Amino acid sequence: MIVSASYRTDIPAFYSDWFLNRVAAGGAQFRNPFGGGTVAVSLRPGDVDGIVFWTRNFAPLMDRLTPVVDRGWPFVVQFTVTGYPRLLEPSVIRAADAAAQVAQIARRFGARAAVWRYDPILLSSATDAEWHRATFARLADLLRGHVDETVVSFVEPYRKTRRNLDRLARDTGLEWRLPEAEEKAALVRDLAAIAGDSGMALTLCTQPALAETVAGIAAPARCIDTRRLGDVAGRPVAAPTRGNRPGCLCAQSRDIGAYDTCPHGCAYCYAVADRDRAKAAYAVHDDCAVMLGVR
Repeated sequence: MIVSASYRTDIPAFYSDWFLNRVAAGGAQFRNPFGGGTVAVSLRPGDVDGIVFWTRNFAPLMDRLTPVVDRGWPFVVQFTVTGYPRLLEPSVIRAADAAAQVAQIARRFGARAAVWRYDPILLSSATDAEWHRATFARLADLLRGHVDETVVSFVEPYRKTRRNLDRLARDTGLEWRLPEAEEKAALVRDLAAIAGDSGMALTLCTQPALAETVAGIAAPARCIDTRRLGDVAGRPVAAPTRGNRPGCLCAQSRDIGAYDTCPHGCAYCYAVADRDRAKAAYAVHDDCAVMLGVR
């Protein structure tokens, strides 16, 4: 079984103590956000084939991975670095600091241990297409030699995302929009060329229609990737492909996070309905609890 930690919240940045406590205890639980009920996930040594961390700040966990390494669990860090203005990302670490962390991961754990996520791409009055081209090029230069893949996607109009962006638009005057298919394709072609010049393949996270348009330029991403985990481990890692939505090519995994618990406050986030609620959840969370999101 592959453990995802977590696309619902930033476990390395905010809940590393909780995660390590659950590893020591040999298990965690999460509340099924779709069907209800509680799901138990074993974290016993022989039951975990690998871990995928999703984060914007790996520093709280960087020097504390001995329990993971000692259990022989390979891991990959899906590290989001976008360089957006504070208007959109009020509390994430600076892009240069994030890039330095990615470099540190590569040095310590190998060149296949980190993937750069430049997602989601938001077209707005503060971040137009030319802004993205320039920012992506700057970040790609910082990350050159430390990653071999960058994953991109465009903002999807999920209910939480649309509500948060519309609220920001009302409060600040920001204008945001969903680009047309050809505009997306043109931007992806340019970003793929920049990535290639920096020694990276550009892949698309669950954008099946766009992937068809730019076939041969940007392949579909496999964010939970058994091949990459196997390269890190030095042995095969097997799991069936079982995506989370149409077009997703991720391997089957168990995500141990909880929605509405990440206090980063990114305006486009699909995982948080209200930042104040997420900050409150973080303030009262219990590192000894069996699951996140309980008070």
